[in-house]
Amino acid sequence: MSVTYNFQGQVALVTGAASGMSLATARAFAHAGAAVTLADVSDDALLQAVDEIRAAGGKAIGVVCNVANEAQVTAMVERTIAEFGRLDAAFNNAGIQVPATEVADQSAEDYDRINAINQRGVWACMKHELLQMRKQGSGAIVNCSSIGGLVGRAGIAAYHGTKHGVIGLTRSAALEYAARGIRINAVCPGTIDTPMVSSMLDKGMLAMDDLMRDLPMKRLGKGEEIADAVLWLCSRGSTFVTGQALAVDGGFTAQ
Repeated sequence: MSVTYNFQGQVALVTGAASGMSLATARAFAHAGAAVTLADVSDDALLQAVDEIRAAGGKAIGVVCNVANEAQVTAMVERTIAEFGRLDAAFNNAGIQVPATEVADQSAEDYDRINAINQRGVWACMKHELLQMRKQGSGAIVNCSSIGGLVGRAGIAAYHGTKHGVIGLTRSAALEYAARGIRINAVCPGTIDTPMVSSMLDKGMLAMDDLMRDLPMKRLGKGEEIADAVLWLCSRGSTFVTGQALAVDGGFTAQ
């Protein structure tokens, strides 16, 4: 983490937290003093991430959760409240990619699966986080969209559709809770050095030469740079910011 935040006495929840941007964000919250619930479908990697944070002096628990299953989302939030007593910040980042294909060739199964996790999963997480934050009269939520929520790209229309949908959910929910002490924003990462991007490169869904040509900064982003943006959006430094989709993309969408 390149900047300093103080989340002492606060509780954060991070989904997709076993790796990538979410793990970097969970580490950052813990480093800033928050108690953190890490949620993921990957049991072994999740336990390893929790152990790492605890070994560094942080307070953390792990909850196995598939965000496409609302009952599991309910249990995730309830476990957080039972363990820590409240919920102050959430980063809803669990997401997947499906094989690149033209719209006409995409299976309904792939389309439904990516929507269940990337969009409906964000809705379910917000729903249950907001139930607690509404009781408290306070809280900050950051949903993970993507530059794919701001632009189009041939071959991955279903993925981009989910990320556009996340921004719509974010803006509308932000208006519902703006006067009630709860802020809701989205972060739109560019191409970040994560396991998902590595997999897309390996499968030929992305090409490094093309990425470097299109990225004004001529490098991939880092998970820690997304973590910095998420913590800012959840911090006292952004108390007049809600309903926004913040691009953290090395200048890609400025072109």
